[in-house]
Amino acid sequence: MVKLRKIEPNDLPFLYQWENDATVWADGANHNPLSQQDLRDYIASTSGDIYADGQLRLIIEDEATMGCIDLFDFDPRNRRAAIGMYIAPEYRGKGFGRQALKQLEEYAFGHLNLRVLYAVIATNNTACSALYRSAGYNPSSPLPAWTLESDAVIWVKQNSK
Repeated sequence: MVKLRKIEPNDLPFLYQWENDATVWADGANHNPLSQQDLRDYIASTSGDIYADGQLRLIIEDEATMGCIDLFDFDPRNRRAAIGMYIAPEYRGKGFGRQALKQLEEYAFGHLNLRVLYAVIATNNTACSALYRSAGYNPSSPLPAWTLESDAVIWVKQNSK
């Protein structure tokens, strides 16, 4: 069973590798390499408090560090946030992303009392779309020509409580 935890300084090598994985840049907001100093500064400046930072990055681990999952675009008034996730290639397709997503939902809906979680997924990212569909997210709004590579869809899940 995976666990989620706050970023620590010793996560720098993983973050450096993941943030500089150009194969996933089309699916996120990062479109250029980040230096180790950029990431050191980020780790040092993040408080791990979504209310203070407006976002929250958590490391996904089991016996190994395997990825990260983020809450961002946090809107405390309307009680919603976006989700982003990166699973290292060697851990993909093994259910770790689903476990991390479930834990993040429990935290977001239970502890933060959010009403809505959403993810913007490129239409050509079928694995990610399948993950969110299996987790009970519904395709909501199509986003034509969202990136140069693909259209996208907003996948939404509402808190059932």
